[in-house]
Amino acid sequence: MSEISHYDVAVIGYGPTGVTAANLLGAQGLRVVVVERDAAVYARARAISTDEEVLRIWQQVGLAEELQRDMVADLPIDFVDRLGRPFLSASFDPAGHGYPPQLFIYQPVLEDTLRKGVARFPNVDLLLEHECLRLRQDADGVELLLADGEQLKRVRASWVVAADGGSSPTRGQLGIGFDGRTYETRWVVIDTEVNREWPDHDRLRFHCDPRRPAVDCPTPLGHHRWEFPVLPGEDEQELVSDAAVWRLLGRQGITRDHVTVLRAVVYSHHVRAAARWRVGRVFLAGDAAHAMPPWIGQGMAAGVRDAANLCWKLAAVVRGELPAAVLDSYEVERKPHVREVTRRAVLVGRIITERRPVACRIRDTLFRAVAPLSPVLRVLVKLCWLPLARYPQGFLGSGTSAVGHKVPQPWVLDSDSSRRRLDDVLAGSWTVLRTATALPAPEWTASGAVPLTVLPPGTPPEPGGVVDINGTLLAWMRSHRTHVLALRPDGFAYAAANATTAFASPPIGLRPSATVRG
Repeated sequence: MSEISHYDVAVIGYGPTGVTAANLLGAQGLRVVVVERDAAVYARARAISTDEEVLRIWQQVGLAEELQRDMVADLPIDFVDRLGRPFLSASFDPAGHGYPPQLFIYQPVLEDTLRKGVARFPNVDLLLEHECLRLRQDADGVELLLADGEQLKRVRASWVVAADGGSSPTRGQLGIGFDGRTYETRWVVIDTEVNREWPDHDRLRFHCDPRRPAVDCPTPLGHHRWEFPVLPGEDEQELVSDAAVWRLLGRQGITRDHVTVLRAVVYSHHVRAAARWRVGRVFLAGDAAHAMPPWIGQGMAAGVRDAANLCWKLAAVVRGELPAAVLDSYEVERKPHVREVTRRAVLVGRIITERRPVACRIRDTLFRAVAPLSPVLRVLVKLCWLPLARYPQGFLGSGTSAVGHKVPQPWVLDSDSSRRRLDDVLAGSWTVLRTATALPAPEWTASGAVPLTVLPPGTPPEPGGVVDINGTLLAWMRSHRTHVLALRPDGFAYAAANATTAFASPPIGLRPSATVRG
């Protein structure tokens, strides 16, 4: 048994959630160890889409632009009937995070880019081909017993983020239930490489055919995916055979001239959540904490949001900037959002997979009637797709309706007249954003928060201010009747006030580090 190494945080699992956590914690300067049982990036593409808020999270570690180059944005989305006729075409309005609202990915390439991002941080150690056999906690930290082939080693960390997937051995060791259900119907997922394009190859289509629903999805870098349910009486092993795969694709008009099949596998869909997301110094994140069906492409995204919520809090606690009690807010904030996203994914799945012919005819007729009514359709899409980035409860103060919301991210001019994204100016600091007419917030400034005045479009840049080039941020503040707000390092409003309401005090124990802005 080798000498024990000590870390601030151990991350178990190196999928999208774990690699995001490693980047965020590494960028914060923490000493991190990543434990992963596989040797390389998982070659099978699982997630196929993400959204603008997730890309904004990856922006925090300087990877958004590189990642976006390997994505395809805002593809048309059609829901089609059994004859292939669209009854609903959906598009999404930007939520203000500064990127396209819907982005399609090729997961192995995305993960490879994120792992290269981690390689920038000498404070992050990777233990690939290591498995965590046991966790043992005490008052000061967690000891992990790891297996590297026949070798055993121990490492010690103050905190642990378990992002080790839906079957999470860590969750099992902690005795945490994974409540919910697994759908009876399993799905054949066929990933292909495109040889020759065909009409509508660049549209995401949900084939809402009661005989056999299907998903037909373009993905970046010359790939395309189809998904089909396993029908009663069909043999799963036969269904992933070469002959069966080409029968399924042939019904979509796809031949060997069009694509090369990379792999065909069968998956189950789950709706599950861990009974607890924390035991002492160990936190569950990503699929280890929750599983949802894939219909609105939020499984991976939810894990990235978990990492973003948890990692800045861990960094603040490790550095003594906040008391450890702030970590109690992780599940309080994230679980309701995950629950709502899961509910919407289930709803969209019901629309797509309805098998009763009469119900399908009613569905098709109803949506065709609504589709020409643009305002009604937009409301319907909003109710079925991704909810706002908002925490109704958690590590929050008081004030206007802005509290708990993530502020939009417009382009701004900084004090040097450079055009930058807002988050690049904020740089992960506690910040007090105020309009030019708002009163100062000396209590917040004394606590170490950075004051920043939001100036109207056309205003000359000045020290301590940013020019809101298109007025986006000021319009958002007006919509919430807010003149001043305190932003957490993750961009969520901790407190907010207008001219007639008192501005909440900083959280007890807040002592921001001058090094956070980087």
